[in-house]
Amino acid sequence: MVIRSVANQYVARLGTSGTLESHMVEITLLGGLVGGLVATIVMTVFMTTLGDDAPPPTALFVSKYLGDGKPSEYMMPGMALHILYGIGAGIVLTVLLPLAGVGDIELLTAVGIGVGYGFVLFVGAAAFWMNVVLGLEPEGKAVGMFLFFHLTYGVVLGGVLGAGVV
Repeated sequence: MVIRSVANQYVARLGTSGTLESHMVEITLLGGLVGGLVATIVMTVFMTTLGDDAPPPTALFVSKYLGDGKPSEYMMPGMALHILYGIGAGIVLTVLLPLAGVGDIELLTAVGIGVGYGFVLFVGAAAFWMNVVLGLEPEGKAVGMFLFFHLTYGVVLGGVLGAGVV
């Protein structure tokens, strides 16, 4: 439904020359909430299809700090926590952008900002959460996949924000 709405907006904005006209949209908290949720779902799909079937780091966090079992026993609470992180990160971006002087935004700019934000989230998650909080030292391939998943999150979040569908 979101994809159809975005596609319809672009078809409506195509000029007679066939080029896409620039369109600015307002950044909203609701956009950050929805964008964070959608981006986390897309990221999770990639994680579950391309990952190594190991419990996500959030399941390890739940088992280590809130539970008393193996991380595999906390897959669902870990995924729920990951979704909350993703929604929160989407909202945080929509608060930070106006503070940085970005009030209205175009789609391509929003996607670019999303990629940068995904990289920042990756660095924070890899350096702080995985190494410090969880005491993990992932191997190169796992780090690369972790980066890919966070960049995917950023692209989708930026796309939702820049499309202005909410």
